Amino acid sequence: MGMVTSVSVWLIPSFILIVLLVASWKKVPAYETFVEGGKEGVKMAFSLLPFLVGMIVSISILRASGAMEAFIGLIAPLLSLIGIPPDIIPLALVRPISGTAALGMTTELIQTHGPDSFIGRLASTMQGSTDTTLYILTVYFGAVGIRKMRYALKVGLLADVIGIIASIIVVGIVFG
Repeated sequence: MGMVTSVSVWLIPSFILIVLLVASWKKVPAYETFVEGGKEGVKMAFSLLPFLVGMIVSISILRASGAMEAFIGLIAPLLSLIGIPPDIIPLALVRPISGTAALGMTTELIQTHGPDSFIGRLASTMQGSTDTTLYILTVYFGAVGIRKMRYALKVGLLADVIGIIASIIVVGIVFG
């Protein structure tokens, strides 16, 4: 067994043992604290459920309605002029909404075009250079009861746009 494998096998059990030993030493009721945390986790999961369902339904409607394909067909000539493959636009639009949907699209692009293709490399770079801004704002702000996002939405989406543009530029320079 290699060093990394040994560490990975023993890391979590060792961490649990250390937590239990420290809890015993400090006279903290470890099991009761664990159960209380579990109760809070279940409450949090149920409070997040409506937000998650809303996001999933929105993404499904966007893809099933054909609106995304129509939009891409409309802007494809412009994208081709500036060297952006139209195939990448669904990923750029969905990534701020859902990480899972974006990962599915990235996987589909890589299977279609290959991992070493320009589109495969661009999709991978874009996946790592952007975040699920709308998902984060919806779920986490909703979970703690924040109603006014102020600048969080603008700054988050601006960061995503910068990540997309930087991905296109960097992949174009390095692999283009």
